[in-house]
This record gives sequence, structure tokens and C-alpha cells, in this order.
Amino acid sequence: MPITKKQNVSLKPITTFGVDVKTKELIEFESINQLFEIKFNQYPTKLILGGGSNLLFKQNFNGTIFQNKIKGIEVVNQSETTITLRVGAGESWHEFVLHCVSNDYCGIENLSLIPGTVGAAPIQNIGAYGVEVKDIISEVEVYDTINEQTNTFTNSECKFGYRDSIFKSIYKNRYIITYVHFKLSLTPKISSNYGAINSILVEQKIENPSIRDISNAVIAIRQSKLPDPKKLGNAGSFFKNPVVTNDCFLEIKSKYPSVPSFTVSESHVKIPAGWLIETLGWKGKNLGNCGVHHLQALVLVNYGDASGTEIFDLSEKIIQDVFSNFNIILEREVNIIE
Repeated sequence: MPITKKQNVSLKPITTFGVDVKTKELIEFESINQLFEIKFNQYPTKLILGGGSNLLFKQNFNGTIFQNKIKGIEVVNQSETTITLRVGAGESWHEFVLHCVSNDYCGIENLSLIPGTVGAAPIQNIGAYGVEVKDIISEVEVYDTINEQTNTFTNSECKFGYRDSIFKSIYKNRYIITYVHFKLSLTPKISSNYGAINSILVEQKIENPSIRDISNAVIAIRQSKLPDPKKLGNAGSFFKNPVVTNDCFLEIKSKYPSVPSFTVSESHVKIPAGWLIETLGWKGKNLGNCGVHHLQALVLVNYGDASGTEIFDLSEKIIQDVFSNFNIILEREVNIIE
């Protein structure tokens, strides 16, 4: 099958922020063999795109975007207690989660309804409700665009961090993730300690939840407070939750006794970025064609005609306000494309 190439393509329908920008060229690939046909050194300005769910374009992209459409789910190893799946990077993340839930493959259900593709999951080390994808990834297959060869990274070699990996930092745009291997449990190991999940289970009088119950609870929570990007442009959580020193936290706590926190180590705690933003009055606030969602202060939204620069400028104002009031520098979780 020939590689699909398109010129002067709008990115609005293939990115979740719905910003009306274009790319000079869009190339879609569906297999590793097609990757070997592409001479990436001929494209000095390039970007690898999955589901477009964690990007904000500030302007038209004067280069080539490569969209990963590699599909497939196969069993590569199975024992009495575990199963390892090799999954194409172009698969929908949520559809893959539902596939695992329907087959009683445990460990991934807390990550239901996260937008994007399987290939983007290790880049961001996506996480939600007490689980990070690094907990279930065994290895990541890649194509090296510089050396024009395939390679495999073990879990430890990916150097996963909080919403981070080597694919997002030092090797950004060098490696194209082709397949991800997930090691899942065949025996239920339910993680329902997260408050919101537990509340739903209690409300529904579910005492011994299945992984489907957990998945359904997570879906209900996300739908109740996160806007559907098909209806309202957004990229989910825009900011990372900051990790601060105990001294910084205690100073904030002296002024705001109810500040929520999560212990990270003996010397550091994590404070929800949403709490910081909401405390300063940004929740539900609109600036022109964009704003902060009225149900979740972590989510910046496009009301239809916002430019990428408008949304970026809104994030800058929030970052500056948080720093001025709390002496904390928020980091963007969303990748900004200049």
C-alpha cells in the first residue's frame, strides 16, 4: 500500500484543541515497512502526530507532519497469571482499554477514556486515578529516523517520570513509536482507593468491584467534569501537578489551611494544580474565544474560534498568577508547537 501524502492540510479535525491551523504537508503511515520508505533526513522540519490530543499549535506548521496509523493487537506471551500484548501505536487508547476490560485483562482499567493513541501513552507516561502507564508497559518498539532502523526500549530504558519519558525529552522527534508491549494481570488487582472512584462504588452499592466496574466509574467521573473534545476543543489537563518542598507547602498551608496535598517523599509534596488555579479565581473564567472550564480548572478550552496564541497567552497569565501568589512555577503538560 502506498504512503498517503497530502498538501496544505487543516489540523483542526485531527487535533483535539480544534485550532484552525494548517500543515504544509501531512504524511500518513500504516506499517514499519512504510517507515523504511521514508527518508526522514529530507524533512528538516517535522513532527510525529498520534491522536493530536496533547498538542497546541500556535500557528501554521511550516513543515511535514507524520501521522501514525499502525494498528493491531496481538498476544505475545501468556502465563497462568499474566498476559503480554503487542499493540500498534495508531490504535485508539480508550478502545484498547475497553478491549482489555472485555477480556478481563487487569491493570489498565483506571486509565479509561483518556484521549489519544497507544503510541502517545509512553511518551507522556499518561496516568489517572492512582495508575500510570509505566506500571504496565514492558517494552516499547520504535523506528529510529536518524539511523533508519528499528529498536526496542525496555521499561527502565524509557526513563519514565511524571508525565515524561525519553521520547518526550532527549529523543523528541527522533524515535517513532511503532508498537507498545503491555504486561497485564489475569487475576483482578482492583485499585479503587481513589476517592472519587470509591464514592461511585459506594453510591452504586458495589462492594466487590470488577475491572469493568472500575472502568465504568472512571468513565463516569471523567464525563462528569471533563469536556468532550468533539464538542468543545481542549487537550485535557493543561498543567502538571507541581511538586514542592515541605517548606513551600507549609507556607501555603499557613494561609490556606485546607490546601490538598499528596506526599511524594520526606521532603516534597504534590499540590493539585487545579486547586491553585481555582483558588485564584480562574475556574470558569473566559478570555475572548478561550477560557478555563467551569467544572475543571486544569482544562483550558477553545470556544470555537480561539487561536493557538490566544490559548497559550491564557496559560501564561495563569502561570504568572500562580507564581505571584504561591511562588510555584506551573509546567504545561500540553506540548506547545511554535
